Amino acid sequence: MKHKFLLIYAWFVRTILFFLPDIPFIMRFRGWLYGLGMRKRGRDFQVTHNTIIKSLQNIEVGNNVFIGNFSVILAAANVIVHDEVQIGPNVIIISGNHTKLNGSYRFGKPDREEIILERGSWVSANCTIAKGSMLPSGSVLAANSLLNKKHTTKDGIYGGVPAKLLKKE
Repeated sequence: MKHKFLLIYAWFVRTILFFLPDIPFIMRFRGWLYGLGMRKRGRDFQVTHNTIIKSLQNIEVGNNVFIGNFSVILAAANVIVHDEVQIGPNVIIISGNHTKLNGSYRFGKPDREEIILERGSWVSANCTIAKGSMLPSGSVLAANSLLNKKHTTKDGIYGGVPAKLLKKE
């Protein structure tokens, strides 16, 4: 029941505040409202007007987090976003996947794993972050990349499909 209520609540927040401009005060207010349904929300959480966030109860967000335009977060499993993370426009974060049953993906059991974006990381535009992924502290996920596994090197630039370490900083 809580999940269904939070889906309606997230839709309500997005709908009511959709036409307000993306200025820091309003983006913080949007983040504060979303945070009421989250497991944890830090201060200065900013969300742009056309971001879609579902399954609020599985999301933790640290301090000074920004989510850019047209981004989508589908948190079937835990999504943990640490302090000072920037998420660019058109980013898809999805902590679940489909499995096949009797030759069809329609009725297969869901496959869900946690996603972690560590402190100070930056997810550039048009990236996809899949289940079971981790972006290390102080790292950049280059534009148009797919992050689909846990990376442990700190302060690196990751890119490609699938993302790999391009440069250690």
